[in-house]
Amino acid sequence: MIKDFLDGSSASGFYIVKSCQKGVTTQGLTYLTIVLQDASGTIEAKKRQVREDDLITFTPGNVVYVDGEVIEYKDKLQVKIFEGNEVNKEHADFDALIPASKIDKDILINKLKGFISSIENEKYRKIVNDIITLYKDKFLTYPAATTNHHDFLSGLLEHTVSMCELARMVAAHYESVNYDLLISGCLLHDIGKCEELSGVIATSYTKEGTLVGHLVIGAILVDEAAKRLKIEGEEVTLLKHLIVSHHGKMEFGSPVVPLTREALILSLIDDMDAKMMAIDKAFKDVEPGEFSQRIFPLENRAFYKLKSEKDK
Repeated sequence: MIKDFLDGSSASGFYIVKSCQKGVTTQGLTYLTIVLQDASGTIEAKKRQVREDDLITFTPGNVVYVDGEVIEYKDKLQVKIFEGNEVNKEHADFDALIPASKIDKDILINKLKGFISSIENEKYRKIVNDIITLYKDKFLTYPAATTNHHDFLSGLLEHTVSMCELARMVAAHYESVNYDLLISGCLLHDIGKCEELSGVIATSYTKEGTLVGHLVIGAILVDEAAKRLKIEGEEVTLLKHLIVSHHGKMEFGSPVVPLTREALILSLIDDMDAKMMAIDKAFKDVEPGEFSQRIFPLENRAFYKLKSEKDK
């Protein structure tokens, strides 16, 4: 597994190609910079003496068998690839290749069902249930992002359930909050990612995801569900507002800023949950009492890992 690599060890094994870029040396020789992935993480690899068929073999999303070794380059581990061959995906062990949520999927699904059932407002509950049922397979398996946070199998489900748990606590503390609207917004805020993202293997953005984006896609899905269910009223507008404003600021991609307390809470807990996961990800290989690498989504800051975390 990638997480166990050491300088000089063999890197021969099965991987998913996460990305591949062609480069040219100052001597005019072609090489490939490839990011390989297994369930334990990713690592950069280099392939020199590039043949024409290597560009096909190392197409992002392919499963490959690599013959190579681990080397240390500029204080970082890297894989030197000697040979690589594409593997039929039907024969691949994706449990060993795709990082997954650490939380049991059945637990997350049961929590999801519980939150949907907890919505008393019939209009919200019907819209939420209709859309999640429509996208069930994708919603339960897709990552929540290509990088940075919850970028693993069932990451979208874990992120959604985590936000619902935070929202429930906030709504219990502030009695003026409309629980049904807030929970419905949490459940559907990222539903557009089922169209924005390409899938669980070498996740990238689809054409619609790039041109429209998951916030607008999500609002469209609410409109379509309301029409199917013949639901009208303020609930539809408010739910769409939570979805399109949940990035908090226009410069962060929201067409409008939050203009209800529920929309504001949604944007805050979404931001918090994503950032906490980004820190957890950065701390993965950091010893207690040390600082992480700089985290780009958190203003490029390095975070300190408490010494007490060694007891966890």
